Amino acid sequence: MTDSTLRVENLTMHYSTRAGDVRAVENVSFTVKPGESLGLVGESGCGKTSVALTLLRLMPDNAKVKTGEIWLGDTEILGLSKEDMRHMRWSRIAMVFQAAMNALNPVYKVGDQIIEAINEHIELMTRDQARERVKELFAMVGLDANWIDRYPHEFSGGMRQRAVIALALSCNPDLIIADEPTTALDVIVQDHVLRTLEHVQEMLGMSMIYISHDIAVIAEVCKRIGVMYAGQMVEMAEATDIFEHPRHPYTAALINSFPSIKGKRHKLEPLGGEPPDLVHPPSGCRFHPRCPYATEQCVNQTPEFKDYGNEHFAACWHPLEK
Repeated sequence: MTDSTLRVENLTMHYSTRAGDVRAVENVSFTVKPGESLGLVGESGCGKTSVALTLLRLMPDNAKVKTGEIWLGDTEILGLSKEDMRHMRWSRIAMVFQAAMNALNPVYKVGDQIIEAINEHIELMTRDQARERVKELFAMVGLDANWIDRYPHEFSGGMRQRAVIALALSCNPDLIIADEPTTALDVIVQDHVLRTLEHVQEMLGMSMIYISHDIAVIAEVCKRIGVMYAGQMVEMAEATDIFEHPRHPYTAALINSFPSIKGKRHKLEPLGGEPPDLVHPPSGCRFHPRCPYATEQCVNQTPEFKDYGNEHFAACWHPLEK
C-alpha cells in the first residue's frame, strides 16, 4: 500500500506543433498525501494546467507523454486503457474547471448533469437516490436544494462555481484538482468559493491540488506550494517557508509582485522580460534570461532540484539565503 494519494515521477509532456515540440512539462515530480492540499503556481503558460490535464489524461490530440509515471494510490494511470481511465475520472480523481459556465451543458438542468455523473460511476443507485445525493451535495457547497432543477444560465458566477464543485464531489473522489477556481469572480465571491473548497476538504478528508497564478490566493488554502516556471518545477516547500524564505529568484519575484496588507507600504517590483518560447527554451536554467543572479553556469548547466533542508526544494545554482 502507498502512503500518498498521488505520486508524479519525472513527468514530461510535449505538444506537437508545426513549429516543433512545445515542451510544456519537463521532468516534474511531486506527491500529494492523503488529506493534503498542494498549490501549483506560476505565470500563464508555465505548465500548471498541462500537468492537471495529464493527471486526468484529458490532453488534446497533439499532446504526448514522453516519460514519467503517475500513481493514483496503487494504480499507475498512464498505463490504463481509455475505458479504465474513463471509470477513474470522477470516481477517483475529479476536476473543478476554470470556466464554470463552459463546464456545464447550457441546455440541461444542473441537477440532471450531476445525476448523470453519479449514475455513470456509481452502480446500484436509482435516479431518486442520485437526486437525493445531489441535494446533499448542494447543501454541502452552500446552494439551495431547490436549485437542482434550474439551468446554468440562471445561476450567478459564484453559484455556478459551487455547482461545479458539487459535480466534482459527486462520486467521492480521492483527489480533486481545482484549476483557477476563482477566475473572473469578485474578491468576496472568491473568498466564499475558497472557503467552500476548504470546508469540503476538511469534512471529507480528501486531497486537493489548487492551480493559480496568484500565489497569495494559494497560500490561504494550501499547506505546500510548488512553483512552476517554463514547464519545470523550480521550488517546492511549506507555504509559510515559501513566503518567509524563498530560495529561487523567480519565487521571490512572484511574491514581490503582489501587495501586502502587513508592514510598510513599498513599491511593487514587476518581473522584467517575458516567459521563454518553449519550442526553443533557453539552455541551462530556463529562468536565466530574466534572473538578476544568472552566471555562466546558469546558462550552460541545468540546476538540480535539491533539498535545502526541511523538505524545501529548489532548482537554482545560486539560491537565495535565508
